Amino acid sequence: MYDLGPDLDAEVPPGTNILVSGPPLTGKRSLCLDILASGTEKGEGAIVVTTKDGADRVLDDFGKRVSFEDRPVAVIDCVTRQQGVGDVRDDDRVKYASSPVDMTGIGIKLSEILQTYYQDQGIERNRVMLHSLSTLLMYADLQTVFRFLHVFTGRIQSVGGLGVFAIDASAHDDQTMNTLKQLFDGIVTTQEDGEPSVRLASD
Repeated sequence: MYDLGPDLDAEVPPGTNILVSGPPLTGKRSLCLDILASGTEKGEGAIVVTTKDGADRVLDDFGKRVSFEDRPVAVIDCVTRQQGVGDVRDDDRVKYASSPVDMTGIGIKLSEILQTYYQDQGIERNRVMLHSLSTLLMYADLQTVFRFLHVFTGRIQSVGGLGVFAIDASAHDDQTMNTLKQLFDGIVTTQEDGEPSVRLASD
């Protein structure tokens, strides 16, 4: 089982994908980073797909939670190249997609990192975070994002990982939210005043 970190008193089986949904500024990103950090403390792999912040900022924030120098922590940065920083190159820690629209590229990078961790390094437990689905939906239609997520969540399932995906609930209509919810095994809802709540499909 995977624990969902210090903020959420819940455990989920390997292969689980969770949607972290709530209005802006309710700590969705922070919560997702906490969930990943609690795995890193146990030697699990952590992969962050970021469509909002550059890799440096993500790693900086992650480092405030857990020391990861010699640990399997990687970032897929979908921001830096889009901002015109052309000379960035992939290394062991950071992979660059050309933009949040480059969903094929994001998927390939995820598969590469999972292969390295899961097959090459024998790390059987990996946590993956995507922040944020709302950015993807700004650039692509719902059908495209749904297809991408179908493959992405399936990949996490196939390696027995844990996926956490943040979305700004207030930015999308009910139809969009209900369509996307089908892909997830549980939903964590963040609130402006109060603790986040967890609803798992098995409940």
